[in-house]
Amino acid sequence: MSSRFQRGNSSSSTARRQIHERPGKISFDDRGNAVYEWQNKKLTIEGEDGDRLRQTALDHPGLAIVDEDPRSNTPRIAPNPGGLRLGYNPYESGMLQKQRWKKKRDLREFSKWVQIKKKAEPQD
Repeated sequence: MSSRFQRGNSSSSTARRQIHERPGKISFDDRGNAVYEWQNKKLTIEGEDGDRLRQTALDHPGLAIVDEDPRSNTPRIAPNPGGLRLGYNPYESGMLQKQRWKKKRDLREFSKWVQIKKKAEPQD
């Protein structure tokens, strides 16, 4: 008999035991949201004791939290000088670099200049 809970050469009785040892199951409330329902009433108590019981019920011996050092050889974003000429390609864009960016205009000074030009024009 094959079971999806069976691992390796374990017997089907082990698989049946794993099904019954589950601490709870996923169900849906009246709005359709997924809710985890605990099988044992002890797991529903609040506080530190309940947290500890739930944690031990959900622990899996094959899983562990491991702190990993960040890789120092992570690839950097390569510059793409042709990207501004050829257009933007998100898969091969790289870092878009321009030789020189346009200087931003000060629009206040520009409007003052326009006002001076209007005043300097002869009236018809």
